[in-house]
Amino acid sequence: MMLYIHIPFCDSKCHYCSFNSYVMSNQHKKNYMKSLLVQLKHETAKNNIKRYESIFIGGGTPSVVESNLYEDIFKYLSKFIDKDVEITIEANPTATKKWMKSIYKLGANRISFGVQSFDEKKLIFLGRNHNTNKAIDAIQDAYDVGFRKINCDIIYDTVLDNKILLENDINTIFDLPITHISAYSLTIDKNTNFYKQPKKQKTDIKLTKYIFDKLSKNGFIQYEISNFAKDISNISKHNLGYWQFKPYIAVGAGAVGCINNQRVYMQKDVVKYIQKPILYKDIEVLSEDNIITEKTMLAFRSIVGVDIGIFDDKQLQNIAIASNEGKLKIKNNKIYSVDFLIADELSLYVLGQ
Repeated sequence: MMLYIHIPFCDSKCHYCSFNSYVMSNQHKKNYMKSLLVQLKHETAKNNIKRYESIFIGGGTPSVVESNLYEDIFKYLSKFIDKDVEITIEANPTATKKWMKSIYKLGANRISFGVQSFDEKKLIFLGRNHNTNKAIDAIQDAYDVGFRKINCDIIYDTVLDNKILLENDINTIFDLPITHISAYSLTIDKNTNFYKQPKKQKTDIKLTKYIFDKLSKNGFIQYEISNFAKDISNISKHNLGYWQFKPYIAVGAGAVGCINNQRVYMQKDVVKYIQKPILYKDIEVLSEDNIITEKTMLAFRSIVGVDIGIFDDKQLQNIAIASNEGKLKIKNNKIYSVDFLIADELSLYVLGQ
């Protein structure tokens, strides 16, 4: 079983962010972490968990919560993990070296930085609260305190992007001890600052392919449409688990878990969550069609592939056509997408939707 822990706090709200995150007081953070442990204990016991195979602490910004407030969480989890389990924590480049050192000692062994760009103008444009040098220093600090699995998030498809800017970003990454890259296309959601402003997003498929090709030529393996690992050992186990449709428990305000073919939604309101941390907002029962759709779309966006046995005769006909056109490949009774960039269209075609 995988475990996701949501930390809904940030120092500030980025212009593009639609995540469940808030700027709140230290007292709220302390109370939240206590309630988080209550839910974690409840879910672990309820689902009879013996071992967690991977843990991901995301947000929000987990690094805005003092490291000592994580101590009880890690102490409790130590009974349910093996020594080599992958424990990822997200952080802003504003995280201090002292915080990183403490969180590493607690047990986190993989860190993911929301850098988004190493270009000063683009960082201001995105509403980030760090600069280029701070991002570089934070990554180096993480390596210095002991982290050997370091992820860097970058964003592309903004109106500022061009080949020179993106090349500089990627070359900076190559110069740092980064072992994993998450490259996300900018999306504009309704509940963001960007949605209220003139056009900020610009799709350029040539630039997208340039990013993918440059990373690939420099040894980074693309194992999912947005994720690249320096080698097989640096593929995020937790991330890959999502694409494999593995079950996972999720704790925290606004967290969404999926277990026993049910999607479980926690309430988003932080104050209400603190008061009642084991009260679900909603439970969605996934139908067989839902599961086939999700497995297909996840598989075609990644190297995971999907078992051919889940499809009906009409869908198998569509698969044969797409395979003959060179858009899908079949190996050992599993189907794989040849081009992640058309994965969603392929999924809809195969499923007849």
